Amino acid sequence: MKANKDIRQYAKTKGVLLWEVAERLNINDSNFSRKLRKELPENEKTEIKGIIDSIANEKNAAATK
Repeated sequence: MKANKDIRQYAKTKGVLLWEVAERLNINDSNFSRKLRKELPENEKTEIKGIIDSIANEKNAAATK
């Protein structure tokens, strides 16, 4: 099983790209991909899911203008 599959799937269903999450975390997208290779602690996953929600909400708001 792929590590952090839940985060990858969550981002996909929300229409958020992983590089967008990396940008919010102020890290290089390749470093974020490397970070996802090992299972993250729940508190970090919660933070990342919050960022995904934020990006998705911004995209939806921009699309409805």
